[in-house]
Amino acid sequence: MRSNLNRSEVVSAASEEEMRRLEATYCSHGDTVHYSDCPKFFTGCEGSFLYDSSDTPFLDLQMWYSAVNFGYRNDRLNQAAHRQLDQLPQVASQYLHREKVELATLIAQDAERKFGHKGRVHFNVGGSQAVEDSLKLVRNYTGGKSLMFAFEGGYHGRTLGASAITSSYRYRRRYGHFSDRAQFIEFPYHFRGPKGMSKEEYGHYCVQKFARLFESEYNGVWDPKVGKSEYAAFFIEPIQGTGGYVIPPLNFFIELKKVLDEHGILLVVDEIQMGVYRTGKLWSIEHFGVSPDVLIFGKALTNGLNPLSGVWAKEALINPTIFPPGSTHSTFASNPMGTAVALETLRMVEEVDFGASVIQKGARFLDGLKTLQSNHAIVGEVDGLGLALRMEICEEDSFTPSKATLDWMSDEGMKGDLLVKGRKYGLVLDVGGYHKNVITFAPNLMISNDEIDLAIELLDQLLTRAERR
Repeated sequence: MRSNLNRSEVVSAASEEEMRRLEATYCSHGDTVHYSDCPKFFTGCEGSFLYDSSDTPFLDLQMWYSAVNFGYRNDRLNQAAHRQLDQLPQVASQYLHREKVELATLIAQDAERKFGHKGRVHFNVGGSQAVEDSLKLVRNYTGGKSLMFAFEGGYHGRTLGASAITSSYRYRRRYGHFSDRAQFIEFPYHFRGPKGMSKEEYGHYCVQKFARLFESEYNGVWDPKVGKSEYAAFFIEPIQGTGGYVIPPLNFFIELKKVLDEHGILLVVDEIQMGVYRTGKLWSIEHFGVSPDVLIFGKALTNGLNPLSGVWAKEALINPTIFPPGSTHSTFASNPMGTAVALETLRMVEEVDFGASVIQKGARFLDGLKTLQSNHAIVGEVDGLGLALRMEICEEDSFTPSKATLDWMSDEGMKGDLLVKGRKYGLVLDVGGYHKNVITFAPNLMISNDEIDLAIELLDQLLTRAERR
């Protein structure tokens, strides 16, 4: 008898092996990153865990690149999405809805209290798109200046403009230069910096190295006769994300901002990965004692449920007389689904001392990582701020980067055969760093102490396997 299954039903019933064949045939690989030859299929998620078809729990320590800060299937945030879906899920951006106005007001008033400047919020749908919007803001305000400073190891996205201020050449190599490439400045990566300096001394050294560019017109960035720089802004991540969760000394940005202010250069802070309490504060720049001119956000504001990103900027840069309607546009910017969930996110974290909880959990996690460091020679530096944590995987000398070892550990964690108290687990790790040898930990901010202890136990097993292989 002839089957009544339509084509989509045939595909949905296909085995994982068949699905891999279809993916290889029909899916662009340009929109994803496969860190292994045989990526895992997942079928479910809850809290800090992903589940495969055999119902094996995989403890996720990267949470969709820090987009799901509040746990998979967070009931409160999911309910907010369902309410909006049933009420006003779609509306064109030429009209207004309460969620957009309330969210912009909440973010802008919070920024004014913290940074001392009135400003406005401009929405978009993805991190790279928000970076593009910030580039337009900066260029517009500075009279069309297209040159920017950014950091070595910095990552701001892969659209054409964002890749121009991202230090990795491989993101630009095949596409040419549709935008002026940034001048990349040394970031105080102390573990791999000059020996004999404290972290604070190295931070000061990096600032002075940057300040030297303004000593003479012949250093290429400054005209002392008119007191103007050719560069419009410095784009920073307060803590480097893809660069390996590198945490600068507390004096660094205070000293850097002084140089920028002296030379009329804007400070643009990219909070896409570190914002929304990853470090224990709404914005990670709050740890470092400076106020941005522009702040970019995205990812975790909606817990990954609906794309939403945006830019907060000082009034002088973004008021409608200087940045008028239509300056940028996306059909889905300030969409009601995203803004509704984002509002609920901010209300949720304000009801308790959420930041203190993240700091406490981060300290517990970092203590565990330090214990692993003392027990395993292949662990170089460990560090963390809140629940943004890092572990360098090295050769036996505890310093030489070992990308091969971390690649092996990542694949080994995905086997789902790590055993704790008679139960099998998998471990989801994220790979980052200048040498791709750093585990960048971005766990669920609502992770329990028991789950932190489980993470340390699973990492201990992985490190032991790696040393014995």
